[in-house]
Amino acid sequence: MNKVLVYISTVAVALGASAQTPRGVDRANLDLSVAPGTDFYDYACGGWMKANPLKAEYSRYGTFDQLGELNRSQVRELVAGLDAKTAAPGSNAQKIADLYAMGMDSTRLNAEGAAAIQADLQRIYGAEREEIVDLMAAMPGVGAFFGTGVEADMMNSTMNVMYWGQGGLGLGDRDYYIEDSENTLAVREAYKKYLTRIAELAGMSEADAARLTANTLEIETALAHAAMSREEMRDPAAGYNPRKVSELAKEFPHIDLARYFKKQGLEGVEDIIIGQPKSYAAVDSILGNTPIEKLRDYVAAGYIDSAAPYLSDDFVDAGFQMSRVLSGVEQQQPRWKRALSVPNGMLGEALGQLYVEKYFPASSKEKMLTLVGNLRTALGQHIDNLTWMSDETKAKAREKLAAFAVKIGYPDTWRDYSALTIDPKKPYWTNIQEAILFNQQYNLDDFGKPVDRERWLMSPQTVNAYYNPLTNEICFPAGILQAPYFNPEADDAENYGAIGVVIGHEMTHGFDDQGRQFDKDGNFSNWWTDGDAEAFTALADALAAQFDAIEVAPGTHANGRFTLGENIADQGGLRVAYTAYHNALGDSEGETIDGFTPDQRFYLAYANVWAGNIREAEILKRTKTDPHSLGRWRVNASLRNIAPFFSAFDITEGQPMFRPEAERVVIW
Repeated sequence: MNKVLVYISTVAVALGASAQTPRGVDRANLDLSVAPGTDFYDYACGGWMKANPLKAEYSRYGTFDQLGELNRSQVRELVAGLDAKTAAPGSNAQKIADLYAMGMDSTRLNAEGAAAIQADLQRIYGAEREEIVDLMAAMPGVGAFFGTGVEADMMNSTMNVMYWGQGGLGLGDRDYYIEDSENTLAVREAYKKYLTRIAELAGMSEADAARLTANTLEIETALAHAAMSREEMRDPAAGYNPRKVSELAKEFPHIDLARYFKKQGLEGVEDIIIGQPKSYAAVDSILGNTPIEKLRDYVAAGYIDSAAPYLSDDFVDAGFQMSRVLSGVEQQQPRWKRALSVPNGMLGEALGQLYVEKYFPASSKEKMLTLVGNLRTALGQHIDNLTWMSDETKAKAREKLAAFAVKIGYPDTWRDYSALTIDPKKPYWTNIQEAILFNQQYNLDDFGKPVDRERWLMSPQTVNAYYNPLTNEICFPAGILQAPYFNPEADDAENYGAIGVVIGHEMTHGFDDQGRQFDKDGNFSNWWTDGDAEAFTALADALAAQFDAIEVAPGTHANGRFTLGENIADQGGLRVAYTAYHNALGDSEGETIDGFTPDQRFYLAYANVWAGNIREAEILKRTKTDPHSLGRWRVNASLRNIAPFFSAFDITEGQPMFRPEAERVVIW
C-alpha cells in the first residue's frame, strides 16, 4: 500500500462513538487458548481463522480479501443494474454492461474458440526480423521483451518522460527460470505444459506446440539471467539511466526504438530512461542473433497467453491448471467474478463514479480528513523526537511532511472514456484489445507534458491505498474505507488501530528506504546529511535482518531486503497511529470495554486487519513476488519492536513474543 496528504488542521480530535456504535473487541476473532505473549497473531486472529477456512477458489483468504468480496458484490450490483439495450450507445453504462455480458457469454466464447486470435497469429508468423518491433509496439496482447511507459521524471517531477523497463517473462519473476528448487522446477514444468496446451488450442500441431514451448523457455531464460532481481529493483538510482534514442540505436542496432514509437503514433521521443541496461543489451542480442522462427514462437506464446482468459473455457482451464501449481488454489473463481474484473479494471473510473455515489458518504471523507490530520501531527512529533537524526535533516523531513498531498475517496475530475468503443458484435478479445489500446494511448498522451497531480493511480472502488514518491501524495480510495479498516461509527481504538495504521503506513512510505530518497516536490534528491543517511541505513539493515531470520515455510525464509520498505511502513504506521490515538484521547486514559483496555483494543484491531489463512504454495509465491510480508509477520514481527505493545499485554522476558530492548529496531 502507499500514502498521501494535504495540510489539514493539526488539532487532535477524537471521533467519538454514538450509543449505537459497535464497541470493543469481537471475541469471536480471538483464540483464548493461545497466550498473547506466545503468539499474538494466533491469539488475536485464531478464532477468525477457524471460522473462515480456505475455500477451494482461494490460495489466501483474510479480512483484506473479505473486504474485497464485499467490494466485488457491491460492484456486481451496480453492473447488474445497467442495461446495454436501453443505455445510450457509446455511454459508459453501455460499455460496462456489454463488456461484462460478453465475459459472461460462455456459449458464444466456447463456440468461437480461438477464432479471434487467428489473424494476429498469421501476422506474427509472417513477420520478418525488423517487423518484430512493430508487433511489440502496436499489437495489443504482445508483451515481448520489454515495456515502455510515460511517467514523471525522477529528476524533474513536474514533467512526464518516457521510461523503458525489463519484461517479457511469462512467469513474471526471473527466479522461476534461474533457481532449481523443488518449487521452481515444478513451476517450470507446469509452465511448459501450459504453453503447449494453449498452443494446441490455438490450432498448432503437437510438434509445433512443443517447438513453441522450447523456444519460448529458451528466450525467457536468457532474459531472466539478464534481469535485475526484485531487491536490485528497489534502488531508484540503479533504475535511472537517461539515454539518447539516437545513441542507443548506434550501440544496440537491433532495438529500433524510433520505429517502435512511430508505430505507436508517437513523435519526438529523443530521450528515454533505461531502467535496466543489462537487460537492454540482452534484448538487443536476442533480437539480432536468434533465428526468426524462435522469435516468432516466443512472441506468439506471449500473445496467446494474453488472450487466453478472454477465449473459450479450454483456454481458461489451462490457465487455471497453471495457477494451481503457482498458488495452490483448488477451484476456479466463478465466471461472474472473472467477467466483472474486466470492466472494473479497464473502465475503473467509470464504475468508480457509480460506486461512490452509492457507497461513499461525504461524512466518511470528512472523518478521514480528521484522521489524516491527526496522523500528520503525530508523525511530525516522531520526527522531532528522533535521537538518531540531526536537526538539519529533521527540518527537511518536516518540509516533506507538510507538502504531502492527500487524496481521499475519489478524484475531483472523472476520466473521459468517450474515445473507447465497445462493440458486442465483435469478439470479446477484440474488444479487450481496443481497451488495451485506449489505455495505452491514455498514457502516451502524457508524453512531454506537465505532470497532472490531480490524476489518481487507483480507481475509487479499489481496496487498497498508495504513496507516490514522484508526487509526494498519499491516496485512500473509497473501497478501503469500510470495516474492518474504517468504520466511522466504531470505537476510536479500532479506527486508529486499523485505518489509522494504514494512514501512518502510507505516510511512512515517504520516509522508507526508497521514499526517503525523494524530496518534498517528488524529485530524486539527497536531502540527508551523510551521518543521518548512515544511521538510517544501519537501522534499516537491522530490520531487514530480523525478517530474513523468519522461516515462512520449511526451508524458506522471508526476504527482509525485498520487503524492507513495507516493513518500515508497517512499523512506522503502528507507532505513529498509536501516538495519534493518544493525542486524540487527550488527558483521558480511555475506557476499558469488556475487559480490554484502549491499548489492547488498538493492537487487536491492527492484528485483525491481517487475519487470514494461506496455502503453502501461495506463501512460496508471495515470498518471491510480493514486497509485503505475510500477514502473520506483519503482526508478530512488527509488534516485537514496539514497547507499548509489551506493556499492553504484560509480555515479559522469556515469552516468545518478547524481544529484548537492545535487539529492537525503531526507525520512525
